[in-house]
Amino acid sequence: MWLAGGPDEDVCMTTYGITTPHGEYTRVSDDLAIAATVSVVVPAMNEAENLPHVFATLPHWVDEVVLVDGDSSDDTVAVARALRPGLRVVAQTGRGKGNALIDGFAAATGDIIVMIDADGSTDGREIIRFVSALVAGADFAKGSRFASGAGSDDISVIRSLGNTVLTTLTNLLYGTRYTDLCYGYNAFWARHLDALALDCDGFEVETLMNIRAAQAGLVIHEIPSHERCRIHGTSNLHAVRDGWRVLKTILRERTRRTTATASRTVTAISERAAA
Repeated sequence: MWLAGGPDEDVCMTTYGITTPHGEYTRVSDDLAIAATVSVVVPAMNEAENLPHVFATLPHWVDEVVLVDGDSSDDTVAVARALRPGLRVVAQTGRGKGNALIDGFAAATGDIIVMIDADGSTDGREIIRFVSALVAGADFAKGSRFASGAGSDDISVIRSLGNTVLTTLTNLLYGTRYTDLCYGYNAFWARHLDALALDCDGFEVETLMNIRAAQAGLVIHEIPSHERCRIHGTSNLHAVRDGWRVLKTILRERTRRTTATASRTVTAISERAAA
């Protein structure tokens, strides 16, 4: 596909994505256009001071921003609406990051869903990396602070060590090759929501997504990402408490997979016997 690049030149642009009824594409960079629509889901609770920075980093070609408000007591919703005309606001139905994301994913209408944090730690300018991986063939684009070219200004020694141990355990149990398990910057095709079947409330949601994406046989690409420090306020993350929740999720999902495999085997044997 050729698109005008200036008054005197044409730019050859690679096009990817789902073909729209009218063959329309959105230009996302100088050499890439996509037909898929993109929704960005932002869970937030009392993040009014951070939202101006967060929204300023979002690419202009994003089709939809879904803010999931966790019953904020500050001006989070008002600030968000002033910053982003057309913003979709969803009132969180429960508590915790996992619950907020589930609500946001259900409300999103885009072909691609991107999840970012509202504290300024995830850079919206990196969204193009995730979207590019998806339209090039990935089912699930997983952010990593420890892949080549990535980094973090925020992670503590204790959290880094815990993340390494949990990532290693996951790789051993599930045959994955992840470099980062507990990072909240991910993107995926909305059509895979059923495969992820998310059903958790807390910060373990990223771990659950990573495990179930692997279990479902999705094509997963890790995307180098640089984590920034929270700009204002304090984090709701508690390393020990949430680390324990992540560990229980890893072990529970292993049991769940074994039980599901056994159930399928019994069913197959029963069907053969009946035949």
